[in-house]
Amino acid sequence: MVVGEPVPAFELGIASEIFGLPRADPELPRYRYEVCAAAPGPLRTSTGFLVTPSAGLDRLRRAGLIIVTGAAPPVPPPSAELVAELHRAAGRGATVAALCTGAFTLAATGLLDGRTATTHWQYAEELATRFPAVTVDPDRIYVVDGPIATSAGASAAIDLCLHLIRREHGADVANRVAREMVVPAHRSGGQAQFSRRPVTPPNAGPGLAELLDWAADHLEADLSVGALAARAAMSPRTFIRHFTASTGATPAAWVREQRVRRAEQLLERADGTIASVARRCGFGSVDTLRRHFRRARGVGPEAYRAAFRAR
Repeated sequence: MVVGEPVPAFELGIASEIFGLPRADPELPRYRYEVCAAAPGPLRTSTGFLVTPSAGLDRLRRAGLIIVTGAAPPVPPPSAELVAELHRAAGRGATVAALCTGAFTLAATGLLDGRTATTHWQYAEELATRFPAVTVDPDRIYVVDGPIATSAGASAAIDLCLHLIRREHGADVANRVAREMVVPAHRSGGQAQFSRRPVTPPNAGPGLAELLDWAADHLEADLSVGALAARAAMSPRTFIRHFTASTGATPAAWVREQRVRRAEQLLERADGTIASVARRCGFGSVDTLRRHFRRARGVGPEAYRAAFRAR
């Protein structure tokens, strides 16, 4: 973790919880975690208390993952030492990530030039204006572009950190970390977060909550809008409006994401063929599975199984 004054307490806490603490499940990965800063001594946080970094910027030379925090704009420009260390790290293949306004720091180093990035929606326009070589997408919860990653504001840091775990260790490990932290493993409207099932939206009424649970357990069934609306005893138009208001996604998008995530689990754990995975997830055919899986995850199901099955 690279911090500067004032240290954003919430983002630092998120990364410390995910990467700095041993998990209750001993089978989950553990990390060598340190908080680094350009100068020694305590730093003031955004809420007033002090944080004392445990290492200097030279520690970045041994890191496989470097996470940069920001501050409320105007974010001060990075030091020449930090610029050099981040370029050196990215050049040797380390992942360099920014939480919230840390994207301003990465943009100032030039590492985001020609890449897509995001940040807190409140500062997205400013980031695009100050750094025109960066394609800023204000609607994304997080963006991973090659070895460089950025997240939107505040709790979006959780989404990005869980994704980075998933990318290294597979969906099952990321799911278990999310469940242990008691956080939503998927947030509709952003990129998927690979859980066994979605956390029921807090504003979903009992009927919709039961329907979501039933659908997640019957992905091979007919989950068309008409079928779901009939099960909820609503007209299709009323059902779509109620469903979207409660979950932030259309019924079709929600069902598609549940099926992709079920496919991930089966590809990691089960011995069946790709065709059997397609049937058990409700995609029907291998071609349909491949199309939706590649669109959602960036790789085909065969490549995903090859990457994560042995782990």
